[in-house]
Amino acid sequence: MPAGSTIALFALASLALAVVPGPAVTYIVTQSVDKGRRAGMTSALGVSSGGLVHVAAATAGLSALIASSATAFTVVKLCGAAYLIVVGIRRLLTREDDDTVAEPLPLQRVYAQGVVVNVLNPKTALFFLAFLPQFVDRGRGPVALQVAFLGCLFVAIALTSDTTYALLADALAGRLRRSVRAARIRRFFTGGIFVVLGVSAAAAHRS
Repeated sequence: MPAGSTIALFALASLALAVVPGPAVTYIVTQSVDKGRRAGMTSALGVSSGGLVHVAAATAGLSALIASSATAFTVVKLCGAAYLIVVGIRRLLTREDDDTVAEPLPLQRVYAQGVVVNVLNPKTALFFLAFLPQFVDRGRGPVALQVAFLGCLFVAIALTSDTTYALLADALAGRLRRSVRAARIRRFFTGGIFVVLGVSAAAAHRS
């Protein structure tokens, strides 16, 4: 395993990166605003589970394939973008909850959606591929085990940050979400956010 000082430095760097709002945080906050605290926290768990998939891919070397292959990167990118845009358009077109309080989605669906959103984000794969090796010490054991350990530690730190964002978003949006007249605003806000995230994902480039 890496030295204790390396792990401490990695944890600090991971925390600094995790607290900066990005697409995953935007997605989680949107779910929390639209559907409440449980949906926001479940989304955070789904995103973290998707992160673990990327950790496993980085450990197995699959992230290197995405990084080196323009075709693989484009396929994953477009699949993720299409998924987000479809979810956003469906939300924009769902008008039945404009005059009533929206029924919450089953948490299983919310969780699965979070997993898919993160798994189909090739930027996450490239991030792990670029970030984790900087803290690997080849003289302290198998590289794959160190990558797996550091990746899981990052996911745990990111989950803590993401759930905090979910709780804050729920607290700030409680009145808006309970207001029947605000349902249309929520619909356009959340649907628009999904579409924007999808377009942003489609425009992503390898770097």
